[in-house]
Amino acid sequence: MKRLISSESVSEGHPDKLADRISDAVLDEILKNDPNARVAAETMVTTGLALIAGEIRCDGYVDLQRIVRDTVREVGYTNPDYGFDADYSSVLIAIDEQSPDIAQGVDRAQESASGDRYDAIGAGDQGIMFGYASTETPELMPMPIMLAHRITKRLADVRKDGTLPYLRPDGKAQVTVQYDGLEPVALDTVVVSAQHDEDVTLDQLASDLKTHVIAPVLPAGLATDHTRYLINPTGRFVIGGPQGDAGLTGRKIIVDTYGGAAPHGGGAFSGKDATKVDRSANYYARYMAKNVVAAGLAERCQVQLAYAIGVAQPVGMYVDTFGTGVLSDARLSEILSATFDARPASIIDQLDLTRPQYVPTSSYGHFGRDAFAWEATDRAEALKTQAG
Repeated sequence: MKRLISSESVSEGHPDKLADRISDAVLDEILKNDPNARVAAETMVTTGLALIAGEIRCDGYVDLQRIVRDTVREVGYTNPDYGFDADYSSVLIAIDEQSPDIAQGVDRAQESASGDRYDAIGAGDQGIMFGYASTETPELMPMPIMLAHRITKRLADVRKDGTLPYLRPDGKAQVTVQYDGLEPVALDTVVVSAQHDEDVTLDQLASDLKTHVIAPVLPAGLATDHTRYLINPTGRFVIGGPQGDAGLTGRKIIVDTYGGAAPHGGGAFSGKDATKVDRSANYYARYMAKNVVAAGLAERCQVQLAYAIGVAQPVGMYVDTFGTGVLSDARLSEILSATFDARPASIIDQLDLTRPQYVPTSSYGHFGRDAFAWEATDRAEALKTQAG
């Protein structure tokens, strides 16, 4: 059965992704001073303004103004003509302390009397989290989202290294892949929208992006004579970034995960410390699903975890291999429960989540990148053994 599947990605200069990056920069800076800090940092950016709000509990002083301006500068908003820049835009801080009602459930879980140190920390909120893996790419990720990420990352690279100096920070891409069953067989449509200087023609932009951005990152053999390339379909993209659209933390959650190939529980990642299972349990569910696929136990695997606030043990786990598993989904659930400890404190220890590492996750996806501990396949052999 042939079908078309699409995914999008946005560059680090997209207003929503800039907001994510600022929130994660705040988190990383706080974790440098206090690895056990509680952080929920939200960012809004618009013309000439960045607003940082949220709830934080930490030891030590953090210069939030400097963090925001340094992050904006690093992304490339350094020209006041862009309508938003690192030096002249206003930065407003509206930070409160973490609610004691929430803190008591996190600091002392319902199970804490057991004496097990991993029962000491409860989940920071209720919610459902999903992890997913598939054999269709070497990263065990869906192909459309990986290709879209490659394009938007390349947009930033050629802007920063001077290959295409007329590009501005905002940009996005969308890739539609044709499948035959579970197998990606052809590129159907590639859409790229790149912010640019005013004096650049559409013909020049289209030619340069095909040569320097699209061609270097798309896999050989997938493009055909029927592949469509849509470059800046509106014809002009000069006004962009926070001047073109207000940006908010957590508004690109499908870009952050699997591009729509798997569900998203609803909670965003950026700006949250690892006691927030919105972040840490999504990472862990990916870790579980990826190891199942790496072990050869399924071609596709989706893991759902569910939590209650103030409770350490997950209240639910569901495994779906979409009919590709070598064992029943019920048996795989038993094996995963015996192999993985999904209590928040254990997840934090296993994946080293109190370490500052989150700014790089804020753009180009949280998954499919070997730099992160949740991408390891070190449990695959154990899963094989348990599966017999």
